[in-house]
Amino acid sequence: MHFVKTELRAAAIAAALTASLGLAAAPAEAKVDGDTIILGSAISLTGKYSTNGIHAQNGYELGVKMINDNGGVTVGGKSYKFKVVYYDDESTPARGAQLAERLINQDGVKYMLGPYSSGLTKAIAPVTEKYKIPMVEAEGASRSLFTQGYRYLFAVLSTSEQYLASSIALAAEIAEQNGKKASDVKVAMAFENDPFSLDVRAGVVEDAAKYDMKIVIDDKLPRDLSDMTSTLTKVKALKPDLLVVSGHSKGAATAGRQISELKISTPMIAMTHCEAAKVVEKYGADAMEGLLCPTQWAETLSYKDDLFGTAAEYDALFKKTFEGYKTVPYQSAQATAAVMVWKDAFERANSFDTEALRDAIADTNMTTFYGGIKFSPEGNNIAKPMVLRQIQDGEYKVVAPVKWASSKARHPRQPKY
Repeated sequence: MHFVKTELRAAAIAAALTASLGLAAAPAEAKVDGDTIILGSAISLTGKYSTNGIHAQNGYELGVKMINDNGGVTVGGKSYKFKVVYYDDESTPARGAQLAERLINQDGVKYMLGPYSSGLTKAIAPVTEKYKIPMVEAEGASRSLFTQGYRYLFAVLSTSEQYLASSIALAAEIAEQNGKKASDVKVAMAFENDPFSLDVRAGVVEDAAKYDMKIVIDDKLPRDLSDMTSTLTKVKALKPDLLVVSGHSKGAATAGRQISELKISTPMIAMTHCEAAKVVEKYGADAMEGLLCPTQWAETLSYKDDLFGTAAEYDALFKKTFEGYKTVPYQSAQATAAVMVWKDAFERANSFDTEALRDAIADTNMTTFYGGIKFSPEGNNIAKPMVLRQIQDGEYKVVAPVKWASSKARHPRQPKY
């Protein structure tokens, strides 16, 4: 069942290299090559999103490997294997759209997996829609993706406005436990000026308004977020109760480093992409103590399926497969789930026809190690909640929502700078 990282990465890199050199990755007009179903993905292997792009690719490859090793995909009474053709979109939306056209028109790919990030997904979705090619995506959470009327776009992850909303509810709950009003909570916000992060911001603003919380800092930071000094200087001066940050992996790495360097003492800090940016490994458990990190998935949740088993078993397999992961990024888990959706759809449609498959995907109702997957008419997953983890003694512990919690939230933070 297990396979080594070197073999897997070599295969993935070879596929990406083949594509990047313009060689025939699949026969022209092919939907299926012999006993192999060809899936395609433009993914960020270089550029600003490369960390998460590689996490996603690893998730795709683990899903493909496990499906292929456990009987493959059955269509018309015959067993087929999955193969993914990758192109490196270089973390650039225009390049992603160009490569999606190439996958469809030159390589004949009829079944798509998504790129990394909402921005890249927004660039590619009009292309797959134009050609009526179903795309199951795992990394584009922007809620605006699901207000365009797309019929061929389906996402296994929770949408972006939910990412940090639980931190607002938790701040309100803690304030009331301490004899204060939720409306007394002062919120500082720092968000990268990109589609995903601005959608996260919209969810925070909406939820803060429900509690009549005061937003004392509202900074929109440049893309390629590499310096938060100005924002954090204001945080030290204004002393908010809660600081929320979103800027993908690079933003989380920048925030983690500068929060430590400037010794920020805000009692509650919540930010996206903690795990993907490996903030504990980079800046130490003491400095990162108490940070709140939203996640699509956690290995302590009670989800399970027949292929991977429990969330904990997936977590263990992933860590054995890929070196260097102390925590499995949810980006990898949801990428694996997207491949599982394709297997389920092929077998229920019992067909290679893209329209039959599109309808089968739309009717998905499955339970996986990653959580439930059921799509709304707009294409987003409505069967799985977001959860909030807190870094406690170097470990990520689920603290909200309470019904999923494995630990109690520690408040205020007690970092050791």
